[in-house]
Amino acid sequence: MDRPFIFINSAMSADGKLSTKERKQVKISGKLDFERMDELRAQADAIMVGIGTVLADDPSLTVKSPERKAARKAAGKSENPVRIIIDSAARTPLDADIFKKGEGLRIIAVSNSAPAEKIKSLEEKARVIKTGDFKVNLPELAVLLKEMGINTLMVEGGATLNWGMLSAGLVDEVYTFVGNLIIGGKTAPTFTDGEGFTEAELLGLELLSAEKIEDGILLKWKIKGKK
Repeated sequence: MDRPFIFINSAMSADGKLSTKERKQVKISGKLDFERMDELRAQADAIMVGIGTVLADDPSLTVKSPERKAARKAAGKSENPVRIIIDSAARTPLDADIFKKGEGLRIIAVSNSAPAEKIKSLEEKARVIKTGDFKVNLPELAVLLKEMGINTLMVEGGATLNWGMLSAGLVDEVYTFVGNLIIGGKTAPTFTDGEGFTEAELLGLELLSAEKIEDGILLKWKIKGKK
């Protein structure tokens, strides 16, 4: 395969929402799921989020457990996976947590129409990859990441990036923790937003496992492709 193995990991409410209508992050899962997510991060070569997630939540995307960080170091890796932001217009704030916390390579993927002065500022803090005219060309980026030695890529959303990756046929598996709460709101982000598929384009899944964790359920799906 000329791209990494790519999986999406996400926590959602029982009605499929990622956060509230104010795009404020809500605590959906508990300690056990947090540990599972940290282990996934520690095992991955890279973690990817969209600019919307950075602007709303300002995540550091670091491995939290000292033991997991030490294990990565012992294996000759950086403490953290490569951290990637999909940011077509180069809107990533220069004081974002991703730049402040943890060691390791940061990549900002921008489009060719992103403002040159913003790209220049970001280049002082991260490796900037330009691809696509007005939007980041995700398939092209995936090939470039593979060429850089990234074999396992964890996507942590949000809704727009999930759509972009799924609609481009770039996702192998999806892990969703469904929590015991309802958020509601027609403008609240769901697991996959974007344009949406038509009935003829629907994406088929194969259920790999369903496991009760605390007060929610973890569903693991394999992407089968067009129905």
